[in-house]
Amino acid sequence: MMQLTEISGLARQVNEDWQSPIADTVAAPWGIAPGVARWWRSSASHVFVVPDTPKPDSALYLRFVPERYPAYGRFGTIAALMDRLHGRGLALTPPVRSAQGRLVETVETPLGTMRAMCLTEAPGEEVELEDLTEEQARAWGALLARTHDSAAGLGDGLGPALDGIAGAARLYSADAELAAAVAKVAAALAGLPRDPESYGVVHGDFELDNLAWQGATPTAFDFDEAAFSWYAADIAHALRDLTDDGRPDPARAGLLDSFLAGYREVRPLTGATPDELLLFAGANAARSLVELHPVLATLDEGRPDDLDKLRGDLAEHRDEQRAIVIAAAAAL
Repeated sequence: MMQLTEISGLARQVNEDWQSPIADTVAAPWGIAPGVARWWRSSASHVFVVPDTPKPDSALYLRFVPERYPAYGRFGTIAALMDRLHGRGLALTPPVRSAQGRLVETVETPLGTMRAMCLTEAPGEEVELEDLTEEQARAWGALLARTHDSAAGLGDGLGPALDGIAGAARLYSADAELAAAVAKVAAALAGLPRDPESYGVVHGDFELDNLAWQGATPTAFDFDEAAFSWYAADIAHALRDLTDDGRPDPARAGLLDSFLAGYREVRPLTGATPDELLLFAGANAARSLVELHPVLATLDEGRPDDLDKLRGDLAEHRDEQRAIVIAAAAAL
């Protein structure tokens, strides 16, 4: 995630109609007229929606990130992956090529150099967990399995997702309980096989809020976290809302079982017992803590008071991830 001061800096360039000269500059390579793009959100990147494009009642999404963030260097890799997955028939939102035929553009703006991509809108609507049916949960699992199958051999430029989690022990060294738990989880991962059946290119964030639905048919988007990892780790992350500190939530058992059944209809599933999913949930949480650290370290930098709620949400998220890591280590 970008630092809060970065987000606040962009927010100050947005007017009351959600327009921004920064977005206009970034949108130009796609032939998008000034004033059309509207600010949507900022987190891992800045996102602007381009309504009624390319036709009424549809939209494009313009995403861009400053040069000093790791996502800057990954944009080309992610866009190429999505383009190739779309070519293989996977149900996802494909990137749109610029007027120069490029998937990604590098643009100079008053806020610095930005790397940008433009994506089509996912058809359908988002479904909240409370409204999710078991039929949809099965389709959700099946689409993740198809994503894993379709991405085989397309990992050029991607790195391993979980190899750096031991770094959380150093970053949070003042928290002895957390540091010990991270070390224990990292040691457990080190002993796991990385064969093609269990390890490969993963989506990295296949939660419900990255799916759009037409009835029982989902379309995926937001491949920003794509990397190499265990497929079961991808499943554990996707199912976070169906678990409690990494353990299956009995109240959501039917949805979780349907998800796993849908996955198994497409490809074999190993490493998905409750204990194994808890281990991967702990590993994913440790990774989140590593990524959160530079953001948390600058929570008060520049005191962007307009982002107080986001500041509080991040601190709460840190505490939740800490609890998951400790729970996973306790089960080993």
